[in-house]
Amino acid sequence: MYLEQIVERQKCPRCNSDQLVTDYITGEIVCEKCGMVLSDRVEDPAKEWMAYNKQEYDEMTRTGGPISIAKSDMGLSTVIGKENRDVTGRPFSASVKNIMERLRTWDNRTQIHNANIRNFHQAFSLLNNLKDKLGLSDAMIEKTAYIYRKAMERELVRGRSIGGLLGASIYAACRITETPRTLDEISSSICIRRNYLSKCYREIIRELDLSIPVPDPVKCIPRIASNAGISERTKRRALELLEQAKAAGISAGKDPMGLAAAVLYIASLCCGEYITQKQVAMASSVTEVTIRNRTKMLRKFLGVVTHG
Repeated sequence: MYLEQIVERQKCPRCNSDQLVTDYITGEIVCEKCGMVLSDRVEDPAKEWMAYNKQEYDEMTRTGGPISIAKSDMGLSTVIGKENRDVTGRPFSASVKNIMERLRTWDNRTQIHNANIRNFHQAFSLLNNLKDKLGLSDAMIEKTAYIYRKAMERELVRGRSIGGLLGASIYAACRITETPRTLDEISSSICIRRNYLSKCYREIIRELDLSIPVPDPVKCIPRIASNAGISERTKRRALELLEQAKAAGISAGKDPMGLAAAVLYIASLCCGEYITQKQVAMASSVTEVTIRNRTKMLRKFLGVVTHG
């Protein structure tokens, strides 16, 4: 179930409603009234800890971050502070200060003591950077780390780059949780060729035997419509056309983002909004050729009559 929360003190620029819903799984802020996606790159402000009784709530004692599989050491490593003072606040003597410096040095060296830990350290540092670029939630990061660790157990990293395997794990996590992130977005964020990521993704699916749900293009329509500035009337018409395409059986095997972009383009022509294919292509991160081909197919099988 999606973790949702009503966002206050903000208003929708389209209908001026203040009832906004934040979905921390997909990282989107959606207007509850008109369905406009205000943002698809939100941070998760949830607490890292939870109080189960009044005494814990009153104490509010912090003892470090939570355990996470998205960290090379699961968040259980020992950290020696850099302040050369004792518990009473008095500074260390010169001899004790030298001992503490040596302890810090050996502590850092022993944390990364084998190849797997070094691999996890590099991969999860990159994953932390991609979290902000792609607007991924904490749940998505944990799912990606789980898939990456399973791939490491199967030794899939042999002969492959860490970035490629990590990008494929991110895409697999997005597909499993039905988060609208395309392979092109991940490829541009991680600076690795799309073909290589696609190859790594197929290898992960085959070796780990992951169950990937069939993508639903309906979930792509609000995001594309908001990026292109398409009205609610056109968006509802696009949903009707998409349901007709599903009933006719012509949506099977098609890229969900490309199909959603095509029905939005056709719906804009039906409603007299007249947006260009280039605008829809930029909003959906697909090519104009894809939209043109899907538009021809939909017009042929659905018999849609447009004004353009």
